[in-house]
Amino acid sequence: MDNPALLDRALPQSRFLARLIESRPEIGDDLRDNLQTPWTAQSMRAFLAAAAADEAALRPGLRRLRAQVMARIVARDLAGLADLAEVTETMTALAEAAVDHAAAVLSAVLIARHGAPRAATGEAQELIVVGMGKLGGRELNVSSDIDLIFVYPEDGETDGDGQRLSNFEFFARLGRQLIGALAEMTGDGQVFRVDMRLRPNGDSGPLVASFDMLENYFITQGREWERYAWIKARPLRGARGGDLAAVARPFIFRKYLDYGAINAMRELHAQIRREVARRDMANNIKLGPGGIREIEFIAQVFQLIRGGRDKALQIRPTLPVLALLAERGILTGAAVRELSVAYRFLRNLEHRLQYLDDAQTHTLPEKAEDHALIARGMGFAEYGALLEELDDHRANVSRHFEAVFADPNRKGHELAAVWQGCDGHENAQGAAQELARLGYGDAAGGAQRLAGIRGGNRYQQMPPGIRERFDALVPRLIEAAAEMPNPDATLARGLDLLEAISRRAAYLALLQQYPQALHKVAQLVSASSWAASYLTRHPVLLDELLDARLLEAAPDCAAFRAQLALDLDEHEPDTERQMDRMREAHHAQVFRLLTQDLAGLLPLEKLSDHLSELADIMLDLTLRLVWRKLAKRHRDTPKFAVIAYGKLGGKELGYASDLDIIFLFEDEASEAPELYARLATRLNTWISSTTAAGILFQTDLRLRPNGESGLLVSSVEAFRQYQLESAWVWEHQALTRARFSAGDADIGRQFEAIRIEVLRKPRDLAELKREVSAMRQKMADAHANKSALFDIKHDRGGLIDVEFIVQALVLGHAHAHAELTGNLGNLALLKIAAGLGLIPAGLAERVREAYRSYRTLQHSLRLNDAQYARVERGALEKEIGSVRELWRTVFGGE
Repeated sequence: MDNPALLDRALPQSRFLARLIESRPEIGDDLRDNLQTPWTAQSMRAFLAAAAADEAALRPGLRRLRAQVMARIVARDLAGLADLAEVTETMTALAEAAVDHAAAVLSAVLIARHGAPRAATGEAQELIVVGMGKLGGRELNVSSDIDLIFVYPEDGETDGDGQRLSNFEFFARLGRQLIGALAEMTGDGQVFRVDMRLRPNGDSGPLVASFDMLENYFITQGREWERYAWIKARPLRGARGGDLAAVARPFIFRKYLDYGAINAMRELHAQIRREVARRDMANNIKLGPGGIREIEFIAQVFQLIRGGRDKALQIRPTLPVLALLAERGILTGAAVRELSVAYRFLRNLEHRLQYLDDAQTHTLPEKAEDHALIARGMGFAEYGALLEELDDHRANVSRHFEAVFADPNRKGHELAAVWQGCDGHENAQGAAQELARLGYGDAAGGAQRLAGIRGGNRYQQMPPGIRERFDALVPRLIEAAAEMPNPDATLARGLDLLEAISRRAAYLALLQQYPQALHKVAQLVSASSWAASYLTRHPVLLDELLDARLLEAAPDCAAFRAQLALDLDEHEPDTERQMDRMREAHHAQVFRLLTQDLAGLLPLEKLSDHLSELADIMLDLTLRLVWRKLAKRHRDTPKFAVIAYGKLGGKELGYASDLDIIFLFEDEASEAPELYARLATRLNTWISSTTAAGILFQTDLRLRPNGESGLLVSSVEAFRQYQLESAWVWEHQALTRARFSAGDADIGRQFEAIRIEVLRKPRDLAELKREVSAMRQKMADAHANKSALFDIKHDRGGLIDVEFIVQALVLGHAHAHAELTGNLGNLALLKIAAGLGLIPAGLAERVREAYRSYRTLQHSLRLNDAQYARVERGALEKEIGSVRELWRTVFGGE
């Protein structure tokens, strides 16, 4: 379709466009020639450079550009040539070009009269124009006003020879002139209405503010709704926009998860709703129920909550924010799809309403003739069909809005009286009766615990806002705990958590706002006392409970590593923050695995694989980070590796396992031994130090050559010589489950070659068995079990017996059977040994099953904080018998 035909298609849908062409025939000519070509920011700036080069030409030039850009974008949209993104980007580019060009022209005039504004240091100053709202978000609509704030860096004065002005007065004059150039209604119309009410103190505040004035305002007077407004703030001009962002960012985005923002935005929305109701604005698609503003609120509240911790959320446009919320699992993919489709529909409808007469309206028209125009512009045959789809979108938006912002405390809780009544002995008796009715076994003890909290100093000294949240949560916890198999333990653990987080209003706000999160807490602490302790130590993990993918997504270690590496780079050179970030990231991943584990979705062997891979990642990232911080390093990448032994080496890591590691290097530089010793020391400190965010791992370095008396790091060759010439048999046993973990992969390959060489050494089988048996007896003596229970790990017939059997088989037969040297785990090696005829196949299978049972039982006991992994011996008679039988088969005797 040619341009005239496309224009004929667009014209009937916009009285504004028709009037514009009628009054300015040259615009019609332009459209017939250039309708297929969109305006660009570059073409707009070129137009202004030619048509508005000085103060006299500025106003008419700006208005001619606005008329031409508006005409073309309206015609392109209604003709089906432009999508929503082009419309909003074009209008944003027009505002940016107009503001920047006008400010430059007017500033030059003022400088000619009064000199250039400078700071006390002599540094030149310029006006920073901040675009707010949809202009800041690059989402400007076609008949919008523009929200601006004027800021300048530093106080001082102009450097002119004549009348000098303070920087404040210079920029205030420039600001007033800029507003006039854009907003004044002339015979050519206006460019944009300008709204300055978002500046500090609104209409009653000064027109311009210095950085210091703005920062002081944020600290002393900034309100919650202003944080919301400043999310979209974007400098449109001024070289020091980045410095301004640094001033605003701490005000907008808190360092912690700020769930208190939900209440603030709920209250702001309630004010809007009251105003909509007062002015009978139900048909307003921006402010009315299910409108554009509710979608923006959904996106922006999560920016306020999480933006301080997740910098990716410090972006401005609504649709990309929604997409990121889906990617992060904060909103479901289905919710984001519905919200995004609704947003595009509502914004397109908003534009068609404004195309009618270039009016800043968001209200559905009343006239039938307008109904027809709007319906046609939206692609509907009749207005009723448009309203039907509009109602569907608004209903979806309202549903999602209520899911985010609904106040769960609008109605009191039926168990509130149980908690409120625990303020004396008699009332505690009444509470005990109610707890018993709910199914609590130790109702009296539970009531006494509640009364103790209520009468304690911590509760009595809570600020009113925090106490109100705490009071709202306790009855809900009582109810949730009553639904668990062990209500008494669940309530006790849940109360421990609430007391631990009572100083952090944000965590209480999270649980108060999201009752499903509190229910998940009850499930977790019911299932595992260790999980309860972990969550209490790291309450920031409560936020993970809101992730819709918590029980679904398999760990993506590659993505986790890449994201964490980026995060650590962003915090360079802040070592303290980097150490905290590593711990926060690790704890979050462990917690995700824990929830899947407790839900029965993660087999123990797979869990251990994930935990081991996670430890490898943390070691490798720490190694690279610490190396970068070492002074006088002689190469970009260290020739250094971390070797894992024990549970990490065998990929059987548990939640609280220590890391048995050693350090190797391969570097001929004279300074290498000292440098790598420093690297190892700092690496160990990074890993094992306790910071505000907790600890990563406890480490054990005693398996290095010569143990605690040996050097912290060894060269690859020195390690080889030690293993071949000096190592004890127990050190070769440990080597059977050692592997490369982090650092230089070439060293890892050299280590594996040495490991295989050592394991394949021919050995006197009888002597080997004597030494392994002696070491086993020494360990048994060191962990003597005086109870009647069976110690799954240390007692004869337990886990260590299985491990020693496997190690003896490897060391005794690997010289003839290379397949035994693989670090494949005890289960696989038992199967291989049986296949080679070294042990009976049936017995090997029974021991494999015993080993699985032992590990599962041990894991379960540790999840409930058992000091020792001990159970009734009778429950494991078959397993113990099978392991003892295999021990006798391999070692002989009893």
